[in-house]
Amino acid sequence: MRILVVEDEEKVASFIRKGLEEEHYAVDVALDGEEGLSMAQLNPYDLLILDLMLPSLDGYRILQRLRSEGVDTAVLVLTARDGVGDKVRGLDLGADDYLTKPFAFAELLARVRALMRRGKPQRSPILKVADLIIDPASRRVTRGGTPIELTAKEYSLLEYLMRHSGQVLTRTMISEHVWDQTFDSYTNVIDVYVNYLRKKVDQGFEPKLIHTIRGVGYSLREEP
Repeated sequence: MRILVVEDEEKVASFIRKGLEEEHYAVDVALDGEEGLSMAQLNPYDLLILDLMLPSLDGYRILQRLRSEGVDTAVLVLTARDGVGDKVRGLDLGADDYLTKPFAFAELLARVRALMRRGKPQRSPILKVADLIIDPASRRVTRGGTPIELTAKEYSLLEYLMRHSGQVLTRTMISEHVWDQTFDSYTNVIDVYVNYLRKKVDQGFEPKLIHTIRGVGYSLREEP
């Protein structure tokens, strides 16, 4: 899952980013409103964590612009503005949730998880392709009943492939959802991680599930 944090206090933004990355989310940060709006318009984020009091363009105007343009990314407002009027205005402009500062990071995480579930109701709690199974709640991965240990990035890549099983995913699509904005698309990092996954998920098992679509990208499916 890819999240954009729009927050002008660098320490707060860094704290949120570090905590979310530890939970295996890909996170981008914008430190002012104009940059945040531009990034939200251009990239396919799953969630936007938005401060209201921002330089260059405040959070209310960002919300208004995104919703008027048909951008339906889930938005969690995170702000020191705790008045009832502020909350009503934010929610009326299209925010999906509203959390005031100071905040407990555990509550922020719970709200992030809730918004992810709410925005993707079609998702099964358990992901399964052939005998490969992921339990997103526990991040447990098994194949044929055998536990598979993955790094955080390997897990994120496998989860993305499984959520889109049967589809052909380009390297651009994979980089946008599994890596953050600093990712260098000219490297072979994606191919390297796909090979890591193949060794853990396919080696010693049948059928092979991870397929290379030459000149395009990758697909996870039972058929060749």
